[in-house]
Amino acid sequence: MREIQRIAVLGAGNMGGALIGGILKAGMARPDQIVATTRSAEHASEVAERFGVRATAGMNREAAAESDLVILAVKPSTLGKVVEEIREVLHEGQMLLSVAAAVPIKLIEKLAGRRMPVFRAMPNIPVVVEEGATAVSANSVATIEDRALIEKIFRAVGVVCFVDEEAMDAVTALSGSGPAYIYMVIEALIAGGLKMGLSHEVSTRLAEQTVLGAAKLVRETGAHPAILRDQVITPGGVTISAIHELERHGLRAMLISAVETATNHSRSRTKALLEQARE
Repeated sequence: MREIQRIAVLGAGNMGGALIGGILKAGMARPDQIVATTRSAEHASEVAERFGVRATAGMNREAAAESDLVILAVKPSTLGKVVEEIREVLHEGQMLLSVAAAVPIKLIEKLAGRRMPVFRAMPNIPVVVEEGATAVSANSVATIEDRALIEKIFRAVGVVCFVDEEAMDAVTALSGSGPAYIYMVIEALIAGGLKMGLSHEVSTRLAEQTVLGAAKLVRETGAHPAILRDQVITPGGVTISAIHELERHGLRAMLISAVETATNHSRSRTKALLEQARE
């Protein structure tokens, strides 16, 4: 695996902070080998105290100049400004990792102006509790060793898979936005429990654990969800009555359409950014 002596995390918010925690957990770097940047001095102090790393307000250029791996954990709208800020200190011996949604590798390469390994990752918000789902794409410069290093980072905060960049819009729609869909399901289950007389505390505890347990069973058994669903159903029972109601209102169709709609929206954003990269 490629040896990394120093890592810069530009934008140590929720996502950047989660990656710092994952890197430390995986033993990929010591706290003194990581430098993080934030927007404010107050937040920098919080990051430094939480992880024991060096954190500064701003100073992206200085952080990138001394690092082997530069993680761009900033919002898509500010990524261009940040890369332009650090461009002059980047060199071919470094790696760039972007977690800015929808920003294509070609645009990052153009902004960086260097022939260097560039990775584009789409982690979702559960990385903050080390249960994230992340898909990663890489440019042609990245080696097998480079890929192994990036994979190790994201495995420390959940599961990771490599995909062709063309698939990233669908990834964004499914796992990137997916937690929002599941939060709505949990919210609805809680409301259903309340309507039927359960307390808010009991409804919340049962709903959250039901979703967590069901997902874990899919992962650990490897069984198709339809098979696991049928194991809960008994002829003429309560579950089949509820499933009939869900099917009548088109639950599956709505979720499929949600992923389709989100994918198309992501594609339109990516297309606009690709056109920007060609200019």
